[in-house]
Order: sequence, then structure tokens, then C-alpha cells
Amino acid sequence: MNKPTHPILLSNLGPLAQLRAGRLVERLLRLGLGLWLYGVAIALMIESALGASPWDVFHLGVTRHVPMSLGMVMILTAAGVLLAWIPLRQMPGLGTLANALLLGPFADLALAMIDTPHALPLRVAYLLGGVVVCAIATAMYVGAQLGPGPRDGLMTGLERRTGWSIRRVRTLLEVSVLTTGVLLGGTVGLGTVLFALGVGPLTQFFLRFLVVPLEPPVETACCEAG
Repeated sequence: MNKPTHPILLSNLGPLAQLRAGRLVERLLRLGLGLWLYGVAIALMIESALGASPWDVFHLGVTRHVPMSLGMVMILTAAGVLLAWIPLRQMPGLGTLANALLLGPFADLALAMIDTPHALPLRVAYLLGGVVVCAIATAMYVGAQLGPGPRDGLMTGLERRTGWSIRRVRTLLEVSVLTTGVLLGGTVGLGTVLFALGVGPLTQFFLRFLVVPLEPPVETACCEAG
């Protein structure tokens, strides 16, 4: 028997068209909740003390050299990434700006609320929970269809301008960011590898259920989720 597939409809719209595409209140709520959950996921992975995502290895490395919180470093990094959008001719949406401004404070708040557990099984649970929650959060804010996050937009912009595959661009970006983070003193661990291998397939899975179909019908790019 063939395994059934479910189409994931992600629309390719400009910033104003995103706001006019219907179900705006629901999409804004999903965007906000997704970003909050992403902040919780970051905190869970960091407090597991078993390794963070490549971008957070970079953020943590920077905090070793500047008197700033992780969240502030995340905001400044997002601003720098958005500047790189200019030559790529990427257009930000409301979700892009919300991601840049809110994700850092949400991560700081979650870090203040979550402590590092002593027992290894609980730390492993934090790590696994962080990866799963990150995938759900990403599917929620991407599924709100209000514009990509700064780092996602950089990836897609480079893919469009260079003609390279998404896989190649993402790999080069994350390896570069991870290497820089390690040189700055960020810590790599099991969580870093687990995140790199697991978050993509998990996000793809949750997108099946969390994308908000836009109304009225618009030109969409349909990708099959296997």
C-alpha cells in the first residue's frame, strides 16, 4: 500500500497581502504562541546542559564576550541578519519583525523560569522536549503565514540568488554559525547533533496540522509531506 500524503500549502505573498489573506486574528495568535513556545524550547535545550542548537551555540558564545543577555544578543543578531536581506531583495513580513523583536525576550523569560536539573534523566527529557517543542513552535509561526523569521529568510534568499539547494545553503549557514559559536566559547553537545538531525523532519510533520489555509484562494507553493 502507498503511504498517504498530505499537502502543506504555504503561500508566497508580500507583506500587505499576508495581512489581507483572511483569518488574521487566529494567525496573529498562532504567531505569538509559536514564538513563545520557541523561547521555551531554547530554554529547555540550554538548561539541559547537553548542547544547544547551532544558532544558540553562536548566541551563547557571544554572551561570553559582551555584557548582554542571551535575548539581547538574539535581537542584535536578528537585526544583522535582516541587513543581509537587503542585497538579497527579501521582503520582511509582520512575522519577520515579531520574530526578530520577541523571540529573544521570550527566551530570556523562559530561562528565568526554568532551572537546570541535576538528574541526568531529567536533563535528557529537557533536551528531547526542547527539540519537539521547537518543531511545534516553528510549525506554528511558519504556519501562520505572516513572513519567515530572519534566519529562515536569509536561507531562502540565498537559495534564490545563488541557485543552490536549500539543503546546501542551510548546511553552509549552520556550519558557519556553529563554527563561529564554538570559537567564541559556545558549547556543543549531544543536543546540537540531535537538533540538527531531528528538528527538520519533526517540523515537516507538525506543519501538516498547523498551517492556516489562507482565504481567498491565492497562488500557493504546494509541497508534499511524506
